[in-house]
Amino acid sequence: MLARQCTTIDMDTRPTRPDILHAIGGTTMVPLRRVLPAKGGTILLKVESENPTGSMKDRMALAMIEAAEADGRLPAGGRVVEYTGGSTGVSLALVCAVKGHALDIVTSDAFSKEKLDHMAILGARLHVIPSQGGGMTEKLTRDMIAAAGVIAQETGAYWTDQMKNRDQLSAYQALADEIWSQAGGRLDAFVQSVGTAASLLGIARGLRGHDARIRMVAVEPAESAVLSGGPAGAHRIDGIGAGFVVPLWEAGLADAIERVSTEEATAMALRLGREEGLFAGTSTGANVVAALRTAEQLGPHATVVSVMCDTGMKYLKTLGAALAPTPSP
Repeated sequence: MLARQCTTIDMDTRPTRPDILHAIGGTTMVPLRRVLPAKGGTILLKVESENPTGSMKDRMALAMIEAAEADGRLPAGGRVVEYTGGSTGVSLALVCAVKGHALDIVTSDAFSKEKLDHMAILGARLHVIPSQGGGMTEKLTRDMIAAAGVIAQETGAYWTDQMKNRDQLSAYQALADEIWSQAGGRLDAFVQSVGTAASLLGIARGLRGHDARIRMVAVEPAESAVLSGGPAGAHRIDGIGAGFVVPLWEAGLADAIERVSTEEATAMALRLGREEGLFAGTSTGANVVAALRTAEQLGPHATVVSVMCDTGMKYLKTLGAALAPTPSP
């Protein structure tokens, strides 16, 4: 039986910030206490749901917009366009709302309705492309990219183009510095799911700058394992698995690639809620499945770090639908 620990939070020590964008970053890292590798070892999870929209993408959205503002690509009051499965779009909607930029988002019904509603509530104009059966596919990704390009050309909007945008890497390198500091410089591996590959690329550069021996593990959907040489296919893990090798993916970026199925990722997301009190989405579930595998491979003294990418509040309907029926009394 684990002893109960009570923590008193002194609210007076929390600073007043100029705006909500200054609340991005500086998130907590916690060890998993019940979801553990069978052979021992430590799993540390960076709780990115603490960011204002509940997602790590707040970091990269702010970096992309501020870089474009700084060099004149995005004038004051200018328009922005992006294609997204949801989290990047929500983060861009937050940043653009605060900074006064109009935002067009190309997205799809393949992604959670909670994310689409969140973007719209923050002021984004949505262009929703129908999917085939609700699954994420290579064709859908390419159709979304093409639609965003047309909007940018027709409106003169600044296209953040997240698949190719390297302005975001500085945000993830800063995240790597947080991880290094919070882990006390003691970690053996870092595990992260791959969407655009920007987060893994930026964090890998940052962590390897501290210690080149840290093992980098990429995670992709088992149903569309293109990075590890498999065929493209449909899956339901939001935000990852574009269905093709994305432009920011680099040879040698990952020391290993783990394939995790939608079923495994969903089951782990539910388990994290029940056993750790961590309410996360399916990309986080995939991360933890791969982190456990990595810890098993590295042995009982290993410390493996991964990311709680966003909050499960973005997936209430999809995760709720996956719940097993409660037996009648």
